[in-house]
Amino acid sequence: MTTNVEPDTTADDAPIEIQLSAGAATPTHAVAAGQGAAAGPAQPELGPPIFQLRDLGVWYGKNEAVRGVSMDIPKNAITAIIGPSGCGKSTTLRCLNRMNDLVPGARVNGEILFGGEDLLSSDVDPVDLRGRIGMVFQKPSPFPKSIKDNIEFGMKVNGIKPTAERVEQALVDAALWDEVKDRLKDEAFSLSGGQQQRLCIARAIAVEPEVILMDEPCSALDPIATLAIEDLMKNIAERFTLVVVTHNMQQAARISDQVAFMTVEGKAEGERCGVLAEVGTAREIFSAPKDPRTEAYITGRVG
Repeated sequence: MTTNVEPDTTADDAPIEIQLSAGAATPTHAVAAGQGAAAGPAQPELGPPIFQLRDLGVWYGKNEAVRGVSMDIPKNAITAIIGPSGCGKSTTLRCLNRMNDLVPGARVNGEILFGGEDLLSSDVDPVDLRGRIGMVFQKPSPFPKSIKDNIEFGMKVNGIKPTAERVEQALVDAALWDEVKDRLKDEAFSLSGGQQQRLCIARAIAVEPEVILMDEPCSALDPIATLAIEDLMKNIAERFTLVVVTHNMQQAARISDQVAFMTVEGKAEGERCGVLAEVGTAREIFSAPKDPRTEAYITGRVG
């Protein structure tokens, strides 16, 4: 995928040209202020939702961080959440496996249905939930153990008997096996940054979750490692649902089936709050956004 103009160097009236992946939409369209997109082939319909968010709100103490987020997240697809810094992308993502439970003073309201089950119910065990909904963080976070022990750790925590076959399959799925098969006893920190991130993905895959959440998984990686992770995401989406927070719009266009754009309302300190402006297929968001705030962001006029 190529871009003709980078967001931070875009003139106020210059469009950013974003080429969508073959699976998302063709051909390429440039979105500019006041300019609609030409009609193109329809994007395949997304599948049934695995998550249903209804009026989701998050508070940190007295500060409202996210307000009124309502959207469906389709099963076995990649949903990218984009938007400016501080708009609540990561906060919303962490609600999906109740990671915000670990933040002192955090309060979540609204409704999140996961396979029809109320994820926020007190009857739901967050530890069990995180076995079904794995997470990969912004910075590669392998444990100070061997490559093999990293993969086996998650299995043991989730009551799965580790086997050589499961370890190998997880590394194969993460496109890492050929690079580490002869050094499984080496420390995980001996790997490059991109390899460490793929190891973390392999560790998540090893327990066979239904969903994998990814919070800026490529932000600390070079372009080659980034493309390797993107290829991996597209490959495993056939088996898992992926929800990915990214600040990189071009990456979102390359990998995603659905895109959610979040932005900030309120200008005064203490009044700023993240809201969902628009959600749609990659073609809809990048070729013909309905909300002027989305258009302003993807054309680089607002960052």
